[in-house]
Amino acid sequence: MPIKSKIRTIPDHPKKGIMFRDITTLIKDPVGFRLVIDNLTQRYIPGDIDFDIIAGIEARGFIIGGALSYTLGKGFVPIRKVGKLPGEVVRHEYELEYGTDTVEMHKDALEKGSKVLLIDDLLATGGTALAAATLIEKLGGEVSEMSFIVNLPDVGGEKKLKDKGYDVYCLTEFEGD
Repeated sequence: MPIKSKIRTIPDHPKKGIMFRDITTLIKDPVGFRLVIDNLTQRYIPGDIDFDIIAGIEARGFIIGGALSYTLGKGFVPIRKVGKLPGEVVRHEYELEYGTDTVEMHKDALEKGSKVLLIDDLLATGGTALAAATLIEKLGGEVSEMSFIVNLPDVGGEKKLKDKGYDVYCLTEFEGD
């Protein structure tokens, strides 16, 4: 698949034994970036998956989510790391492999009952996606689907998200870490 072939693998990043799947080589390539956006647009334009707005997780989810918002004629809401949003926020702290992290959204980002398509670049453990979904739900929204470019199925995030009842879609996957 051309999308997968344009993703660079960097061994031992951020620590020894990890094979980092870097999408910057995919999105810097105009054909690769177009393939991602065209494939996702084709998935969501028929209307089989009902959603009102797209939320993207910082930072690469902004790139994909922003472009997809344009092609689908939907609004875009950022889910950011702590301290980046200027207005009143809701936040959710979650566990990482080593420590914790926090994500935030503006309190007025969603109307109650909004159906949200959640976008990010890569699904590994699922922790960040679950934290983002928690924020959406705190604001009275509903996650229609979570969409990623890359899935690392062996890490377990896809199973974790599906076990929590979320629909998950990925363009490609890499076996192993």
